[in-house]
Amino acid sequence: MKKEQEKIRVAIQGVQGSFHEIAAVEYFSGKEITTYPCDTFDDLFRVLSEGAVDYGIVAFENSVAGSILPNYGLLRRSQLPVIGEIYLRIIQNLIALPGQHLSDLHEIHSHPMAIQQCNVFLDKMRKRGVKVVETVDTALSARLISEGRQQGIGAIASSSAAAIYNLSIIKKEIEADKQNFTRFLIISGNRNNTDSDNTDAGSDKAMVCFSLPHKVGSLSQVLSVLAFYQISLTKIQSLPIVGTPWEYQFHIDLVYSDFKRYRLALDAIKPLTEGLEIIGEFRQGIMPYATGKN
Repeated sequence: MKKEQEKIRVAIQGVQGSFHEIAAVEYFSGKEITTYPCDTFDDLFRVLSEGAVDYGIVAFENSVAGSILPNYGLLRRSQLPVIGEIYLRIIQNLIALPGQHLSDLHEIHSHPMAIQQCNVFLDKMRKRGVKVVETVDTALSARLISEGRQQGIGAIASSSAAAIYNLSIIKKEIEADKQNFTRFLIISGNRNNTDSDNTDAGSDKAMVCFSLPHKVGSLSQVLSVLAFYQISLTKIQSLPIVGTPWEYQFHIDLVYSDFKRYRLALDAIKPLTEGLEIIGEFRQGIMPYATGKN
């Protein structure tokens, strides 16, 4: 008898129908997964570090709202490796109980990031006297409306959440920018992860971090070396070092076509940096077109 495939356990922020769940299903397409809902990113990293799940999928930046800075700190403290990434087109919808109309709503609930992405639409609703309420999750907002049969309250969430919780879409695609994407990182619960995405044969992107000495041109020296080795820097994020005022740690994303050349570049910048670490080496995600359902 063929042994049943063991399900991969994936921690997500939010509940069924959340964008984290959608991203997890898409990233692990073709594999059996079970999602582990977490209210907060702190909870997600905790269960991941405790070994309760195999992987965590975490939003790190949105093309409209920018970087989610606290998640960089959580990632560094966890000492867990990044093994992949996925870009998800985010389509926000205003949903409510069946039979409700836009004029019936006096409150709209959603996650702060979703609210920020829909600021133009929500500003118009505020002028009409509608209260906008921040919650911990887009899909959870939808579920609570469904479970409580809450009249006059709408949620900003995915079309998947609307279908799961038997709600109606009052207005589709209310995000301000239709080029609205979120980048999710896939983080392994195994500190010694050996997935194929982490090998020199499969990776073409890396996240590394370091701090720099206080001297003129220290960052430009690092960037010049990377350019010499033909390493493309796609993102640089500075974060304050706690307990050391006005000193910063830099997280940078590097894209390369030659793994050995990339590693030579790291060897070359190491003497110019302090505490250089590789957070992850993986295959870069593919940016989807600004169409599709979620």
